[in-house]
Parts: sequence; C-alpha cells; structure tokens
Amino acid sequence: MRVLLSTYGTRGDVEPLVALAVRLRALGAEVRMCAPPDEEFAHRLAGIGVRLVPLGPPVRELLRGTGLPTAEELSRYRNGLVDSQFEILPSAAEGCDVLVVAGLGQIGARSVAEAAGIGYVYVSYAAVHLPSPHHGPPPRPGWPEPEVTDNLALWELDARNVNAQFAEVLNGHRTAIGLPPVDNVRDHVFTDRPWLAADPVLGRWPQGHDPQGLDVVQTGAWSLPDDRPLPAELVTFLEAGAPPVYLGFGSAHMSPDTARPAVEAIRAQGHRVLVSRGWAELDVIDDRDDCLAIGEVNHQRLFGEVAAVAHHGGAGTTVTAARAGVPQVVVALRMSDNPYWAGRVAALGIGAAPEGPAPGGEALHTAFKTALAPGTRARAKALGAEIRVDGAERAAALLIDTFR
Repeated sequence: MRVLLSTYGTRGDVEPLVALAVRLRALGAEVRMCAPPDEEFAHRLAGIGVRLVPLGPPVRELLRGTGLPTAEELSRYRNGLVDSQFEILPSAAEGCDVLVVAGLGQIGARSVAEAAGIGYVYVSYAAVHLPSPHHGPPPRPGWPEPEVTDNLALWELDARNVNAQFAEVLNGHRTAIGLPPVDNVRDHVFTDRPWLAADPVLGRWPQGHDPQGLDVVQTGAWSLPDDRPLPAELVTFLEAGAPPVYLGFGSAHMSPDTARPAVEAIRAQGHRVLVSRGWAELDVIDDRDDCLAIGEVNHQRLFGEVAAVAHHGGAGTTVTAARAGVPQVVVALRMSDNPYWAGRVAALGIGAAPEGPAPGGEALHTAFKTALAPGTRARAKALGAEIRVDGAERAAALLIDTFR
C-alpha cells in the first residue's frame, strides 16, 4: 500500500504526519510526504526514511519578522499554494492508494485525489477547526472579523469567506482537469467524515445535537516517543536547584521582548526560568544565574522535569505538557487553534490563560500564581495519567484497513 501525506505549516503541522508516517511504515506501507521545503523538515523526513516532495515556499519566508503579512499578501500566498498543489500533487500521488492531508490550506488536494481515483482523508489537529454548534471557527488571519456571535452563523460566514478566497481558483483548476465545480469549498475539503488527531481527554469532539452532521473520527493525538537525552548544560541547570518554569513559543514569530514580562512574573513566584529560543530567537533578559536560554530539545523528557510550561497554545506543546502532568500558562496568539487550546487548559483547571497575545505584568503574575498553585498541579498530574492513546498507531491501522 502506498500513502501520500500532505500539509503546509510549521513544525506543529508537520510533526504529527511524521508520526503517522513512521507507524504506516511499520505496517508495511510505502509513504511519501508533501511539505514545505524548509531545511529542518527535509532533515526530519530524511531521518525516518520518508521522501520529501517540496510544496510551496519555505514557511520561514511567510513568518518573517514579528508579525504576519498583510491581508493582500496572505491572499496571494494562499492562492499560490492552491496552484502549487495542482502542479505538484498529481505526480506525487502516482501509484498511491490514498492521500491524507492536514489543514484547511490543502484546498486542491481532494480534487487531485478525485481525478486520480484514489482515497482521500482530511485531518484536523483540533476540534475547533471543524464546524460545530458547540464552538465557533478559529481566527483566520487576513479575513474580516465577524460581527455575529452565534456559532452556526459564524460557521456560515466562515464558509462564505473560504469561498470568497478560494472558489474561483479551485474551480478554475477543476474545470481544467474535467471536474465539476464545487459550491462550498470548505466543506468539500473537510468531507463529511473528517479525522480528528487530538487527544480525547484534552480536546474531545463535542457531543450532542449537530445540524452539520459531521461523522468525526477521533483517533487521538499523533506523536512519537522521543528518547533523545537532554544537553549536558541543561541537565546541570536542572540539577542545580528546584524545578524551573519553561517559557517558549515554538515556531511563533513574536517580539524578543515578549520574554521579559513573563520571566519577571515567573521570578516573582520564586522560580528559575528556562527560555526556549524558538523561531522568535528569545533570550535571557539579564546575566542572573537563575535563567538559561536553550535551543530545540526533547520536550517529552524536559517537561517532566519542570514546574510549569508557558507557551503559545500550539497543539503539540499543549498535549506534551498535559501528558507530562505539569501545569501550563498559555499566552495564546490570536490565530488558528491557539485560543482554543488556551481555553481547554483553563477549562480543565490544569493551568491559566491570560487574555491577549501580550498580557501585562499583572495578568502574567496572576496566571503563574494560578498555574503553580498546589491544586492546579494536582489536577494537571491527574489528567496527565489519563493521556495514553497512541493516536498515530490507531490512525495507521485504520488507513490500512480502509484503503488497502
């Protein structure tokens, strides 16, 4: 069996498909992946023996600086990705039995699968990306802010916005390859049976009356065990005192000054600090020995050694911290699923989520005080013991059984 995987985004978008690829290969499937041509993704896929088919420009090109491109730039970028999919995916999918895609950006993928006569599966990493009366759509950078508040009305507006962005370019390509036009681009991409690669303890698909009628297949989060050792300098820092608080924003491009108020709030609680540089290139704010800046390390191993994890609300970081049983402070960017995961952390009582992407010192002080309280620690530890499902293994088995 041959499987083509495809996504476009940062490490949080690519890494779950890496986990799926490893599980599929263990079951005897041949796997190739379309992903951005960033060097770190090429290196990661080479390390697991999976062929990378570059699609689109490097992600770091889009996330340059500390802010997002303008609405006009994003619109051109999104349509350019659709053109690239129709150019690259047909040859990449040759000989494949199924195309598995992650993210709404994969606008052209289902049409390519349809033209090739192969299977197609759409995957979301968070429930908030899929239409439901129980939540509204996530923020989509570059599109108008909605003026309505009803969830179903918000999803209807979201579908119109997706059509306004993509209908012309998608249907132009479909006509060129002999396929009829689609009138609802978003639902066409999602299908009526999308998969949800999110942990059911941390982010279960909401139950109850759903006029959208989606038959969501929730597999659990897709990740791989990581047995890499921690760097010697980091081990020495950990052993030199009480557990520190981890502070990092992953692939998010934020101002380097973002670290200062957070470090000060953590210190005010009597804790040392680990600052993860990430794509924002954060660093320590002074020369005190209670703070250490680190590069990319094994989070699965590190998070079990810290007092709390402060981050931007990425799906991977949220579930890794939750699995480690440590409290979280989520300083969520207003984009994608970041606010959703911030809300889940707060609702489950396993941490705190101050308002806004740049909360002030008082809000951060309160958030870290809440997260580091004994009750929060106890709830985080208890919830961590419940997160055990290997979603990638389950998803791989389901793909083999369905599309062999």
